[in-house]
Amino acid sequence: MKPSAVARIGVAALQNNFQQVRNAAPGCPVLAVVKANAYGHGLLEVAGALSSADALGVSRIEEAVRLRDANIRQPIVVLSGFSDREGLEISRQHDLQLVVHSEFQVELLEAVAGGRSPLTVWLKVDTGMGRLGVKPSEVKATANRLRACSAIASDLRLMTHLACADDLANGATTDQLRRFAKVAENWDADISIANSAGILGWPQTTRPGPELQYSGANWVRPGLMLYGVSPLLGKRLFELGLQPVMTFETRLIAVDSVKRGSRVGYGGDWIATRDSVIGVAGAGYADGYPWRLGCGTPVLVNGKRAETVGRISMDLISIDLTDLSSVNVGDPVVLWGGDPQVAELAGRAGTNAYELLTGVSDRVSRQVC
Repeated sequence: MKPSAVARIGVAALQNNFQQVRNAAPGCPVLAVVKANAYGHGLLEVAGALSSADALGVSRIEEAVRLRDANIRQPIVVLSGFSDREGLEISRQHDLQLVVHSEFQVELLEAVAGGRSPLTVWLKVDTGMGRLGVKPSEVKATANRLRACSAIASDLRLMTHLACADDLANGATTDQLRRFAKVAENWDADISIANSAGILGWPQTTRPGPELQYSGANWVRPGLMLYGVSPLLGKRLFELGLQPVMTFETRLIAVDSVKRGSRVGYGGDWIATRDSVIGVAGAGYADGYPWRLGCGTPVLVNGKRAETVGRISMDLISIDLTDLSSVNVGDPVVLWGGDPQVAELAGRAGTNAYELLTGVSDRVSRQVC
């Protein structure tokens, strides 16, 4: 039995996008971000296809443990760090690298005795994101405390996160880089600054220069660009050499004719202005196709554009097939992929591509191809 809705994960596209990271940041080790089920693409499927990444980044310890249980041996960085002693011990057991961003984490690390292999720790500094990280004025003292911990490796690493790098006209990124450069001036270990937007739009974050001096490696942390979505405002993905990785598709489960004046869907919101052919496809908001999209959303049926009609239902969508020929039950319906692209639908839904991709539900089959 064929599944109703499928997310097809294109390995060739994923690897193309990974290569664009290497091209844009030559010499930089790559920490490929696979958090949130690899942005909805499937954690284990994507991790298996990114064996050439220098490390993998997740948000939560639970995600890292899943990778270790699947025998993924690459370094894994937990970007949100740990929140209690249990999380710290699990991290030590599974040889995870941890981001430290708060005083309470430092205290927990100071209370831990040595004995196991020392933890690799990334000290996060808040240079303007206003979310996680120690203040720049606290970096020196915090770093000294961490270096004194017997449970921590000597090569303490330094990182920050860019808040506005998607907007090339926004000077906030330059300000963040200036703040980071000041605290990293005498840093003798690895650093990390650039997310996807930083990699593609702010090359000064990925290499030494007048703005930034360091002696270790400069790790880049691609996320969105790996999955084939432009991280830069006003830049289309093909301009950046990126390819969509996920094709979210379903198929027609019914095709019927309706008369002019007929209503379709909950509330009868859509009324046929002509005799029409309406198809019903097996996907809805329970699969991650947003209810907010509503009427007029483009889909691809047998490679040709059509539009949804009526409200998006939990399990079903209706599509106006009147102008298409030779349409039958079982024909494929592309919800997003190369056309239409997920960014286009995100704009229609008043959200971003992150939400749509990570919202693809567990009942949707992931198929690597």
